[in-house]
Amino acid sequence: MTDPVFRFAPSPNGHLHLGHAYSALLNQRMADACGGRLLLRMEDIDRERCTPALEQSMQEDLHWIGFEWEKPVRRQSEHFSVYEEALDRLIGLELVYPAFLSRGGIRREIGHIAGGVDNWPRDPDGALLYPHTDRQLPARERDRRIAQGQPFSWRLNMDRALNHISAPLSWREISLDSPIEEAAMVEAAPQVWGDVIIARKDIPTSYHLSVVIDDALQGITHVVRGKDLFHATSVHRLLQQIFDIEPPLYHHHSLLLDKDGKKLSKSRKDTSLRSLREDGATPAEIKAMVGLSFEGHNGDEWFDKLRR
Repeated sequence: MTDPVFRFAPSPNGHLHLGHAYSALLNQRMADACGGRLLLRMEDIDRERCTPALEQSMQEDLHWIGFEWEKPVRRQSEHFSVYEEALDRLIGLELVYPAFLSRGGIRREIGHIAGGVDNWPRDPDGALLYPHTDRQLPARERDRRIAQGQPFSWRLNMDRALNHISAPLSWREISLDSPIEEAAMVEAAPQVWGDVIIARKDIPTSYHLSVVIDDALQGITHVVRGKDLFHATSVHRLLQQIFDIEPPLYHHHSLLLDKDGKKLSKSRKDTSLRSLREDGATPAEIKAMVGLSFEGHNGDEWFDKLRR
């Protein structure tokens, strides 16, 4: 039986906040509970916003709260050739196409097609689905635009991709209240995302592509991440099926919200680990803030079900 492998994978484009601390420590507790390994990955494909200084800050804050991981750290920016190979495979299968519309262009095209965006479908994140206009562009026209240096992204032709696979898609969602054998089967619905971005002109990948490839290459067996990525798992299952990748188990944990019910942000200093640390908070207090402090009672009972 393969040893369980967990990972915490932040983007070093800001300072970690309490929500990151919860996710990291939950991964660690779950890995410890089932005797698994724990990896750290830096999802730093955005080279403008992600910096070595911010990565160093993240690692310092993680060490401070007691999060420890296997070395070395995997940095996505060091593996663009791997993602480019995967992209080339999708191009060869004719499952992606160059899409030239900007955000403003998308709205204008939808206005031309539907008279406005009010009734146009949106993805789970609220973005307008990409119109199919660029799907029909002749190869010669695509090549001309690319040769002229027009900005573009590689988008998945969702209809072709769904026709490419043979079986319905689903994933196993772990509950902390039930043994793994009773994990719920969740039906994947990648079609609700439309033609998602797979790569960009200057970056041969996107979050969707790189996370699927990395999880496979690192042998990740358990993906523990926030509920804000629950729906994205449908896209990941589709890509896993196309690349013949065995899917991991998933657990999408609740998000820590502020007093107004909004998701925590890296731009806010009051919930950043660095600011809390500078204000005198201790690692034990951080664990208590995020609800992962088990001093005084048998917290291991919460994780016993993972061992079954």
